[in-house]
Amino acid sequence: MTSARVPRVVLVTRPTELERLVSRHGTRTQAQFFLETHGQSMADVEARHATFERALATALGAIPLQWRRSRIDRADLDRFLFEPDDLVVALGQDGLVANVAKYLAGQPVIGLNPAPELYEGVLVPHPPAAAAELLQIAAAGKGNFQERTMVEAAVDDGQRLVALNEIFVGHRTHQSARYRLTWGKSTERHSSSGLIAATGTGATGWARSINGQRATGLPLPRPTAAELVFFVREAWPSIATGTSLTQAVVPAGSAVDVVSEMDDDGVIFGDGIETDRIEFSWGKRVSLRAADTRLRLLLG
Repeated sequence: MTSARVPRVVLVTRPTELERLVSRHGTRTQAQFFLETHGQSMADVEARHATFERALATALGAIPLQWRRSRIDRADLDRFLFEPDDLVVALGQDGLVANVAKYLAGQPVIGLNPAPELYEGVLVPHPPAAAAELLQIAAAGKGNFQERTMVEAAVDDGQRLVALNEIFVGHRTHQSARYRLTWGKSTERHSSSGLIAATGTGATGWARSINGQRATGLPLPRPTAAELVFFVREAWPSIATGTSLTQAVVPAGSAVDVVSEMDDDGVIFGDGIETDRIEFSWGKRVSLRAADTRLRLLLG
């Protein structure tokens, strides 16, 4: 194997509770004081940190010495340049896979669950001890991959945003979002709490919560299906706004179009990451559809 073909493993993590507490309070002692004054135990936080550190050591030790490696924090994903042949390892909770998926273009993803008692493991199904075998499988281009549909927001000014679970369109605060929604041959002006377009992966989260609160629920898609669903949140009926176009299944190849009637406070963001957003000011149009890019999740 030549050096040009040596695989690169990109290990994605996020800070533990302990690391975040120390960063916020300056020292471990101050963090402990803060927790104890709020009736919480530092021992529990330290135990979870130790569990993660053991999982991290196992994952790093699984990477062959001759392979290249990079470790990247979740907060730095938008500044990291992934290579086409990267092998991506997400060590953490399920949401970490959603965080990294939007920056990929078909690279294989291995999800490692450091704490099965805390995380369901839908997107991180593997124990860290399986990392060595999974890396060899991924490097050989073999294995059982699940290709999960992603949702894309394409704005008429050329900006684009992709998400694994859902994309939110609305107002950046708790004020009403105002826009015109076009679905099929119908257009309706809305005043609402915004809308989401969700994939089958997102159908277990925010979309499921909204759908379950409605008398007329929708059949939610499977993670691998090309369909999406959209839901308008708390649409308000008035002399100028309606409530008839508030939910639908979006077949493959179709799109929901939204034109902003908000000033400078309209936003579009994906998977709950509000800091990585597109400004959606008055007159801008966004089309919400299934993305061409899919998450390639290695199952085994």
